[in-house]
Amino acid sequence: MVDAATGAAGTGGSTDVPPYRYTAGLANDIELAWQQRWSERGTFHAVNPVGDLADAEVPAERFYLMDMFPYPSGKGLHVGHPLGYIATDVIGRYQRMKGKNVLHALGYDAFGLPAEQYAVQTGQHPRTTTEQNIANMRVQLRRLGLAHDERRTFATTDPDFMKWTQWVFLQIFDSFYDPEAPRGDGGTGRARPIAELEAELTAGTRPTPDGRAWSELTEDERRDVLDSQRLAYVSESPVNWCPGLGTVLANEEVTSEGRSERGNFPVYKRSLRQWMLRITAYADRLVDDLDTIDWPDQIRTMQRNWIGRSYGADVDFAVDGREPLTVFTTRPDTLFGATFMVVSPEHPLLADGGVPARWPDGVPESWTGGAAGPAEAVRAYQREAAAKTDAERQDEGRTKTGVFTGVYATNPVNGAALPVFTADYVLMGYGTGAIMAVPGQDQRDWEFAERFDLPIVRTVQPPEDFEGQAYSGEGPAISSANDEISLNGMEVSEAKAAITRWLESAGTGRGTTTFRLRDWLFSRQRYWGEPFPIVYDEDRRPHALPTEMLPVELPEVPDYAPRTFDPDDVTSEPEPPLGRVPEWVEVELDLGDGPRTYWREVNTMPNWAGSSWYELRYLDPTNDKALVDPEIEQYWLGPREGKPSGGTDLYVGGVEHAVLHLLYARFWHKVLYDLGHISSSEPFHKLFNQGYIQAYAYADARGQYVPADEVQEVPGADPDDTPGGSAYVWRGEPVTREYGKMGKSLKNIVTPDEMYASYGADTFRVYEMSMGPLDDSRPWDTRAVVGSQRFLQRLWRNVVDEATGETTVVDASGDEATRRLVARTVDQVESEMSAMRVNTAIARMIVLNNHLTSLERVPREAVEPLVLMVAPVAPHIAEELWSRLGHAESLAHEPFPTADPALLIEETVTCVVQVGGKVRDRLEVPPSVGEDDLRERALASAAVQRSLGERGVRKVIIRAPKLVNIVPE
Repeated sequence: MVDAATGAAGTGGSTDVPPYRYTAGLANDIELAWQQRWSERGTFHAVNPVGDLADAEVPAERFYLMDMFPYPSGKGLHVGHPLGYIATDVIGRYQRMKGKNVLHALGYDAFGLPAEQYAVQTGQHPRTTTEQNIANMRVQLRRLGLAHDERRTFATTDPDFMKWTQWVFLQIFDSFYDPEAPRGDGGTGRARPIAELEAELTAGTRPTPDGRAWSELTEDERRDVLDSQRLAYVSESPVNWCPGLGTVLANEEVTSEGRSERGNFPVYKRSLRQWMLRITAYADRLVDDLDTIDWPDQIRTMQRNWIGRSYGADVDFAVDGREPLTVFTTRPDTLFGATFMVVSPEHPLLADGGVPARWPDGVPESWTGGAAGPAEAVRAYQREAAAKTDAERQDEGRTKTGVFTGVYATNPVNGAALPVFTADYVLMGYGTGAIMAVPGQDQRDWEFAERFDLPIVRTVQPPEDFEGQAYSGEGPAISSANDEISLNGMEVSEAKAAITRWLESAGTGRGTTTFRLRDWLFSRQRYWGEPFPIVYDEDRRPHALPTEMLPVELPEVPDYAPRTFDPDDVTSEPEPPLGRVPEWVEVELDLGDGPRTYWREVNTMPNWAGSSWYELRYLDPTNDKALVDPEIEQYWLGPREGKPSGGTDLYVGGVEHAVLHLLYARFWHKVLYDLGHISSSEPFHKLFNQGYIQAYAYADARGQYVPADEVQEVPGADPDDTPGGSAYVWRGEPVTREYGKMGKSLKNIVTPDEMYASYGADTFRVYEMSMGPLDDSRPWDTRAVVGSQRFLQRLWRNVVDEATGETTVVDASGDEATRRLVARTVDQVESEMSAMRVNTAIARMIVLNNHLTSLERVPREAVEPLVLMVAPVAPHIAEELWSRLGHAESLAHEPFPTADPALLIEETVTCVVQVGGKVRDRLEVPPSVGEDDLRERALASAAVQRSLGERGVRKVIIRAPKLVNIVPE
């Protein structure tokens, strides 16, 4: 119990403030005291079934909830940042009071570019910056009273954590994907150790790619076979090279304008040697397993679209003197409308010697790009395309460009010779990098055909009122027949199936599934990231380091920055910082065949690595022998009823991570599941995306932002000249208001520290939770926070006398109305909390609290349930009141109140039902009956039906719950 009088004195010593009033000063004293008490007692320690964090008894019911990994920014927190943390804390505290073993911890995603850039600017080591930022963030979050198990915290930069990140990478490196292998969940296809592949090749139970016996292959050839199957592999592939940052970027880190998300530098396509992770092997499972987890439909749709599974056919177009040109199409039914073909500028068809030197006879000038021959035209076009990003190339609004390659291909359904163009709107990374162009059914092809005066043939009949160009909708097939098959008159689905069968029988095509998803680019030319646990031999072949050599830690470097270049220097090459430490790069090791010289990988992992498996580290954070103890993982994450794929019970974070982090984490988790390290095949069962707290900013006539807290709202016309609106002034001058994010440059930032000082953490928590539904964004309004403070002040007064500090509750029973209101509130709050509708739960508690305030004496039996209900949202004041009510132990593990069913049975009132103003019936209804329900009951009355006879109802007038007047026609 806290000395309330001392706390009150902290408000400035005003003599007109009662000594025991719940003020900001008292709130701060209470909060700090209880936070210290929780820490000392280990109040929020979750119990493991075995290991260092085990206890004698492990509750059967458990609840594992997580916040998305925070990055410890040097800017600190503003009031928008804690929204998700408060929400998960409220839910965790509620579940703990429901008797569950709750695991809630918070670590830090500490690798990242901001700390490295700060190191470049100042020379301060990124680890120093990161640790300072983590310390500051911990202080700010601890002050919120979050019920975290602090024994389980970590940062991705911790050597003990980094060791296991590197270990997981090696599991991926030492694995291959066997599409025929049975899985534990009944499916087919899983990762297997690469050693098993080698054993099968040695035994001859699996054929080599070229059919030779394994013993006939040289050592290099064997390594080539194995390395080509690994889930982590080195590839010379097109990447997004950003000279301005000096690093390679993933597709997701490039904007639609073809620039880097960070720094807004231009990004170019280059072919570089990079680490890739074979996430595409899991594409089907990543789509299908979305149906086994409880995620918002919006997020599941975004993941499905990103993976981009498409069903269609591979079709072979014969090319004289060469291998057939194969295309993937989702619309093989439109083959008869193909009038030309387009290949990506990177397509192998255009490799050296693949393009003729001279134009065929009769080639239109518009096809040539002004070049003397196809080879010259194609080379020039390839140079132009290399300077564009995928996003730029696929921009629907830009003018279509391309050149004829001088090559013709034969359409397998009608024998037509189709000119083959190269155009940058076709990407090598999707399908086969070549398309059959059907301008009658595809708008991009239509625009290209018009640009180059190519034929347009419709193969699907548009509706009569269709006035557009390309028609991509449903309809009967037309102009689609040869001597062996006719699709004419068939609907699209029937025609697709029929032509696919025909192609397969003719040996010119086959049904196929493709994906938009590409393998994950996993190399970064940066310092501040996890080093790869890989060394290379003199032939540049990668070798895995044994577990006992982990972690590989970062060396000191003379310069933290990768070498950056002029943003427009397309010819530049990556030069990572680690490459400047030759004494670290070159190392003598014995990896089983005697001491040899090796060279370390000088790239580092991307900042997604640690967040791709961190859900497992919270479970068993001190284990230095294994990634996670199987029994512990099974207890917290294993599949059970309602969770067929396992995973956390709740995962809360922003929608901005809908694709990248969530997709990568699911991939890593599935690899570990396949290899038998874990029992769950999905990391996060239930996902919830919280909204955002935004704020108003104000700008003066010059467009300069002014301090938002100094702006006054005055009556007057608003900017839209709406009468009765409001205007805004700053120091007497009018300013304009805009709505958006918080930021220092906008001068509208409010920090949690300001809220703690002015109101206390509990008031801040109640305000953020009462602002609206958790998944909605909402505007911050400091002036409205006082409403939440008044709620807690009334709650305090319902238990404590402000003048004496004595507890004022009485043990006598409350009246019937109070007892019924308590029961209804308990029932409603439990429903709202279990559905994460915290704002409406608070609204219910406010109603009960106000009722208790109106009583002459507050019954213990009424206020104790209220204190327990308040505890998840405002835990410090609840703990203090619970203590003052005579309870020696913390209420953190007290059972959440339950309603007396007898008190939930509502008394009835008599509703008079009139027809045309005359009483025809009387109904007994609950006092809380709604208008719709009452209307339905009245119209269903037999007496009303007799009175109406054949007449209809013109209007129903309702005065719930006591009167319904039906006006007949």
